Order: sequence, then structure tokens, then C-alpha cells
Amino acid sequence: MAEAVTGSAEIGLIGLGTMGGNLALNIAENGFSIAVFNRTADKADSFHASAGALADKIVPTKTLEDFVAAIKSPRAIILMVPAGDAVDAQIAALRPLLDPQDLIIDAGNANYHDTNRRDEEAKAAGARFMGIGVSGGEEGARFGPSIMAGGPADGWDQVGHVLEAISAKHGDVPCAAHLGDAGAGHLVKTVHNGIEYADMQMIAEVYGVMRDGFGMTSAEIAEVFEGWNGGILQSYLIEISGKVARATDPETGRPMLDIILDKAGQKGTGRWTAIEALMLGTPASAIEAAVAARNLSARLDERKMGEAVFGAAPQASDKAVIATQMLEAALVAGKIICYAQGFGLILEAAKQYGWAMPLPEIAKIWREGCIIRSAMLNDMADALAEDPSRNLMLAPFFSAKLSETHDALRKVVAEGALKGLPVPALSAALSYFDIMRTERSTANMLQGQRDFFGAHGFERTDKDGSGYHGPWAMNAS
Repeated sequence: MAEAVTGSAEIGLIGLGTMGGNLALNIAENGFSIAVFNRTADKADSFHASAGALADKIVPTKTLEDFVAAIKSPRAIILMVPAGDAVDAQIAALRPLLDPQDLIIDAGNANYHDTNRRDEEAKAAGARFMGIGVSGGEEGARFGPSIMAGGPADGWDQVGHVLEAISAKHGDVPCAAHLGDAGAGHLVKTVHNGIEYADMQMIAEVYGVMRDGFGMTSAEIAEVFEGWNGGILQSYLIEISGKVARATDPETGRPMLDIILDKAGQKGTGRWTAIEALMLGTPASAIEAAVAARNLSARLDERKMGEAVFGAAPQASDKAVIATQMLEAALVAGKIICYAQGFGLILEAAKQYGWAMPLPEIAKIWREGCIIRSAMLNDMADALAEDPSRNLMLAPFFSAKLSETHDALRKVVAEGALKGLPVPALSAALSYFDIMRTERSTANMLQGQRDFFGAHGFERTDKDGSGYHGPWAMNAS
């Protein structure tokens, strides 16, 4: 147990990498004194020396003991270290130095199952722990991220004012909220990233239709994105897609997109979203398709061999069949559907774990600071406030938008299939829409098959109960 030393810092932070350093500067700039520590001892000093006018709010320390002693009790310590074993190691090193009322906050990109485990371990040890998702990248960490907090309510009571102060603001509303116990915050951050994967993939797919289907130049495509950013699709991702398409390579003078290799990287959070959707039995097909598309992009050599064997897809499409306005409408429909899947996954996790998960608040804290921020989130927050248990695409505002746009989505997917232009996420979104508006699906055939080979039984349309079997069972006996 730590000695009763009263420090000067209001909060502490461990891990002065890009994200951690920027978050520490954000905290200091918002008027809170902060103690900092890094595994490389001289990093804290160099960070302090480079902080300029904010240096007076920063307390650099060289040892964990000095770091803990520098923070006012009850202490709140933010960890900005790599997810996984490094978090567990840092917690293990800190615990002997802390008092029971002190709070450790993991603000990294943790898997929410790890956060659940750490929460249980902390409770068993009579200690306190929180897990918070932080979205917005380097710029967000420095100037205002979206913050998704999970953990004990009294932990939020202790640090919520700091997190709200450093978060992005929509008007004067902080984009930070307490969402539930244990791993609730990290689960929401994971789903945020899954939606991000799907949104980005759909944008890439309509880019591909314009590039390969219409033969448009990068500059022409940039103009389209810039126009879309003035309408219902206004969002950070559409904005930066226009900027990416507009940019030229300083070395060659060619469009930057012509120089970038088409192999997409990923850090795993989109994959976690797809896994959780499968584990919780909740459809997230647009997100799953986006993850698969990134995996396929990495198979560059195989794709080259495939083109050599089967030939390239036709490189022209009829703009009379698909205009850029139709691509815009298809993207609106796809975006609504992928968000509906994401919020559905959060709702199912809330039921599974008994978490609060205020869905309207989640939509609100995503309006600024994070990668998926968009104008459409205002309407999503309103729709979720009306009925958080309703599928988002069935809310009046969004059902009206889908009624206006799903034909465009269908035509884009159909034309993509006919012309060999891959649109996997848009296709998955369309299939989800068609299943969700079909009262009598084809799952009766699946149930018949399952009963035939495994005697699993089924329910009947004309009787109550379950466990019925088909006539093949009698024939088998």
C-alpha cells in the first residue's frame, strides 16, 4: 500500500507514445495538472521539455514510485500502453503501490473481453478499474476525441469531469459518456471501428465504380465526393475521401491514388466486431464483408494470377444505367444499414452483460471527435431516443430514406455484378435489407434439412410448440 503522500497532480498517465503524449497535452491544456511516466525513463523529461507553455501543468517522473506519489489521492491513472500483455504487466506493477480507492483506467484499444477480466480481477482484489475507448486518432487525442467509458459508476464520478473536458464537443455537448460496467466502453469502441470498416469499404466500392466503371479521373472523383459532403452524406470519411482523391504525389506529380498500393492494413478491431456479432448471434454482414475485403486485398499475388486466368473485368459501365447520383443514394442506403447492424450488436451485448448502453448517448458522442462522425448521427440519436430497441432502419426517418434509396443500392449492386465490379459490403447490406423485409424467409428449408439429417426438430406454422419432425423420420425408422 502506498504511503499517505499528497501529490500535486490531479491525474496521471503512463505511456507517452503518439496517442498518450497527445492525450496528456490535451489534459494539461484543459487546466488539469498531470503526472506522466514512460517505460523509457528519459522520455518523460523530454516530453516535459517540449511541452512549451503547458509544461507548468506536467509533472515528469522517472520511477513508478515517484509517479504514484505525484498524484493526489484518490488517484486516477490512465494507461496508454499497447493492448494485451503490456496492460496486464503495467497493472501488476502499479497495484502494490496504490490504495484501494485508487483508479486504473485502460484507455488503449483493448478487447472488451480482456477489460471484463481485468474488471473482475480488480473487484476480487478490492481495487478499482475502468476501460475507456478513445476514438479520433492522433488529432482527436490532442484536440478532443470521442470517449466511450465503461466501469464502475463511482469511477466515472471521479474522472468524468476530466474526460468530458478533454473530449470533442458537439456545440457545447461533450462527446464523452459512461456506457455501463466493465468492458462496455471498449465494446462500443470495437463496434465503432467495425462500422468504420464498413463505411470506408462502401466508399471505396463506389470509388471503384467511378474509377473502373465510369473511367473517371481522380480529380473528377474528388469533385463528386466534395459535392456529396455538402448533403446527407456529410461526414469526416467522405470529406477525407475527397481530399485523398484530390491529392497528387509530390515525387511523380501523378494522382496519389495511382501511387498507393491496393493492400489494406488493419489492427484487428473490425475483425473483433465480426467475431462478436457471430458469437452473439447478431447480423453484422456489412461489417463482416468489409473485414473480408481487407483480407482479400492482402492477397495481391493471387489476385494477379486470378486476372491472368479469368481476365480483367470490363472497364466501362453505362452512366445512363448508373449515375453518380445513384451511387450517392446507394451509399446512403448502405450507411443506414451498417449503422443499424452496429447498434443492433451493441443492444445485444447490453442484454448479454446487463450493461446500461444508452444508445442515443452513443450516437451523440460519435457526432464529433471520432472517425465515423457524420451529420446523419443527429437523426440516429433522435430515432434511438424514440425507441432504442427498434431496428434503426425501421425508424420513420430512416425507413423513409431507405424507401427512397434501396432501388439505387439494388441497381448499383446489380450493375457491379454484371460488369465484374466488386461491391461486397454494398451487396451484403442489400441482402440484409431484403431478408429484413421478407416475412416468409427460406429458413423453413434449413429447418427441414436439419431435421432430416439430425432430427433437430422444428416449429410448425399451424401449431404451438416445438420439436416436431417431418415424415422422413418415420421412413428412417
